[in-house]
Parts: sequence; C-alpha cells; structure tokens
Amino acid sequence: MTNNVALRVGLVSVSDRASGGVYADQGIPALQAWLASALTTPFEVETRLIADERPQIEATLTELADVARCHLILTTGGTGPARRDVTPEATLAVGTKEMPGFGEQMRQISLHFVPTAILSRQTAVIRESADHAALILNLPGQPKAIAETLGGLKDADGNTLVGGIFAAIPYCIDLIGGPYAETAPAVCKAFRPKSALRPVQGPA
Repeated sequence: MTNNVALRVGLVSVSDRASGGVYADQGIPALQAWLASALTTPFEVETRLIADERPQIEATLTELADVARCHLILTTGGTGPARRDVTPEATLAVGTKEMPGFGEQMRQISLHFVPTAILSRQTAVIRESADHAALILNLPGQPKAIAETLGGLKDADGNTLVGGIFAAIPYCIDLIGGPYAETAPAVCKAFRPKSALRPVQGPA
C-alpha cells in the first residue's frame, strides 16, 4: 500500500435510543474530535448510527470493511453485559483474526477509574478479504472514556501512566496492508519498530 492513500476510518455508534432519536449521539462526535486531534496524516471518515441489533451491526461492519474499504473501524456502545449488548458478538462474527490484546488494555485503562470496567466485553478483530483488510475495535460509549482508551493516561507533567491503544494501531494497519498513518505525540505517540519507520509523504 502506498503512502498517498488516505486512511479510511469507519465510525459506528451502536445505540437503540440514539439511533431512534431519543437523544443525540455522543459517540461519533467524540471519536471524530479525538481522531482530528491525534492524526497528522490525511484520513477520511465514514459514519453509521445504528440500533443494538446483531444482524445490523454485522452488516454494517461488513459493508464498511468490504465496500467502503475502511482500514480501521471503531465502534462505540453495546459492549456491556445487558441482553441488548451484542456488539462484541457481531464483531467476532465478521472477523477472521481476533486481537485480544486491545480489549485487555482497554479494561486495564478503565480499571483506573471504575471497578465495573471488568464488566466490559470490548474486543477487536481483523477482517480480511482477498485484497483488503480492516482492523475493527469496540470502544466504550462515553466520550471521556473514549479519549482515555485511545490516548492513555498522563500525569500532571504529561508523562504517560498507562498507554492508550491507539499507539499500536498505525503499526497494526501497516502490517495488514493499510496506509502509513502518523500521530501527534502530545496526544498519542504511534509506536513502530525502528525497521518499520519511514518518511511520511503527503497526498498525491
């Protein structure tokens, strides 16, 4: 994959009430704002607001990966233990590889704030087709938790206490054939082995 291809990101908010107009969705705006502050290379966004229905979640994730050809898909909502929380099941159903480290780290971050973080079932997968692959991640539903999960925790002096999951995402996208993405170190420094670093080119 060449550097002049923009990163395509799918953002999916899973909520019966927000999709039904009971209240305004906060997940997608929070994700868009964080990505805008963190990514320093070009990216494009596809957004979807859907209900907590497993067939619809699976269809949406499949469409974003295979048709919209997103390299990264972030979901928010539907990861708890309630009966209507089925986002992880839908995510696992469409994936070809499970990436359990992301869920483990997300819970580790959240446990710094609430003991109920252990109730979260957030997971991640890679969905592969013949000529494309996408990383799909389940994130928390609250804007504050979204930012903490992606960017990690810092002390008053800006030193990292717990690393955010986004630090590993650009290199993961490299490995599955996606475009080279860079981040603002003050928000979340992307980590790559020295052998994987290369100059960033602007859009063609």
